Amino acid sequence: MGGSMTTEETPPTGFIARLIEGCLQQRFIVVMVTLLAVGWGLYVAPFSWTEEFERDPVPVDAIPDLGENQQVVFTSWPGRSPQDVEDQITYPLTTELLGIPKVETIRSSSMDGFSSIYVIFEEDAEYYWTRARLNEKLASISGEVLPDGVQPQMGPDATALGQIFWYTLEGRDEDGNRVGGWDPGELRTIQDYTVSPALNSAEGVSEVGSIGGKVQEYQVELDVDAMRGFDVSLEQVAAAVRASNAEVGARTTEINGAEYMIRGLGFVSEIEDLEQAVIRSVDGSPITVADVARVQMGPDLRRGTLTRSGVDSTGGVITARYGANPREVIDNVKEAIDEVQVGLPSKELDDGTVSQVTIVPFYDRTELIERTLGTLNTALAQQVMITILVVLLLMLHVRTSLLVSGLLPLAVLMTFVAMKYTGVDANVLALAGIAIAIGTMVDMGIIMTENIAQHLERDDGGGEERLAVVARGAAEVAPAIITAIATTVISFLPVFMLTGQEGRLFTPLAFTKTYALIASLFIAVIVIPVVASSLMGEVVTKQRWKRVVAALLAAAGLGVAIWASVLMGGAVVIAAL
Repeated sequence: MGGSMTTEETPPTGFIARLIEGCLQQRFIVVMVTLLAVGWGLYVAPFSWTEEFERDPVPVDAIPDLGENQQVVFTSWPGRSPQDVEDQITYPLTTELLGIPKVETIRSSSMDGFSSIYVIFEEDAEYYWTRARLNEKLASISGEVLPDGVQPQMGPDATALGQIFWYTLEGRDEDGNRVGGWDPGELRTIQDYTVSPALNSAEGVSEVGSIGGKVQEYQVELDVDAMRGFDVSLEQVAAAVRASNAEVGARTTEINGAEYMIRGLGFVSEIEDLEQAVIRSVDGSPITVADVARVQMGPDLRRGTLTRSGVDSTGGVITARYGANPREVIDNVKEAIDEVQVGLPSKELDDGTVSQVTIVPFYDRTELIERTLGTLNTALAQQVMITILVVLLLMLHVRTSLLVSGLLPLAVLMTFVAMKYTGVDANVLALAGIAIAIGTMVDMGIIMTENIAQHLERDDGGGEERLAVVARGAAEVAPAIITAIATTVISFLPVFMLTGQEGRLFTPLAFTKTYALIASLFIAVIVIPVVASSLMGEVVTKQRWKRVVAALLAAAGLGVAIWASVLMGGAVVIAAL
């Protein structure tokens, strides 16, 4: 594929000319690099174009994450009013957290029984660095700042758009019909102790939150008259209940040469364990909880509910970890659901129907992501096809038109590679940047191929070597192409300087358009001259084809006018004339 270059005219000068000449002399290397870029682009492409081999696609989401760089501190203090929570928890914590480096602002809210503090960091602060510094600060806060027994907790390592999957637990028969038969308390217990831990182990999951149902608890209903008769106070009953749910360990004892460990077993496993808890003794007779109260199992006080189609339901919400690929996390969650579904319980109802607890999704961001990608995939494909048609009609040279049109998919694949390794996720704004750049991308190819074609046509039969002609034609317009691309890229600098939500919204578009333009510049200056040296043979006389194309356009215009739209058909006919 190599060859020497001899020219009858003055050879191209300058760095760009020497670069093009060197690439033409080493065409095999250029072709190999191009094929490597194609394979690499297919490997990281967000679209499911290739399923035959394992891929590592660009992280995909429907929309950009516009959330601020924030961390959440949650503090529970049950039974206290919002004013008490504000005075004794929210305000002291806020003043302490203001001293953390790179804190931009702090927002807080105090509710009945809990406090939520949103610590917003500067945009350039690394996410997990902010969590580490916040965690260090919370650990260093002394007990004098907060009331006894109050411990602040950090929220999950997720953003405001991290909720990717919602589901409910329902009793269904073998045909998938909803049959019920399960108490909300039973479903909540299954959710908390079986489903939630299994789904939380899926790769990329930050948190599995339980919603709805009834949280089961031991309830001790005091008999005031009995308490007065036994001279027992509320604090004594609470202390007895608290002490009954604990185990203690003592030292060891040796019996017949064997060492035994002494332990006191006290974890509550049933109602009788609480009923037999001793409050105090009178003349050697114990007074138990059962003497002054009634112990039972019951639901916790509900402050909210989850409904699906108007029916009270039990389920959960899955939040993706910061920086994770949402679509990949959802796939991992679905695999975990398939695994845990096998072990969920079932029961036989009174009518003989077997009701199996089933995990039923009702919000899956995969559908939104797939629709977004599908729309953009179709738009990109249509733009490429329309561009190919327009180039074909304008250049009237099939092989040359294919050369220009091949620039578009190659530049898109190279853009995916740049997105993958610069951390730009594929979303509606990022992919829109590629779509916007297509017009400029194809212009570079048209300018290069047209100029090469003109030089080949002028030298037709002149005896000058083809590589020299191609190099001269490419070097003639390459500086202008570079200047045009540089001007377009520089015009996007104000977009890169945007901050806040505007920057997070439009910066991906600016990045992808810049990547696409740079990729098209590389292809126009390096790849097209190499391919043109082999693909572009004799230039077909355009006049011979103009009549044929005009006739075809006129016929197509008449067909459109008859079967679709008179105005559209008339426009096509006028264009043919």
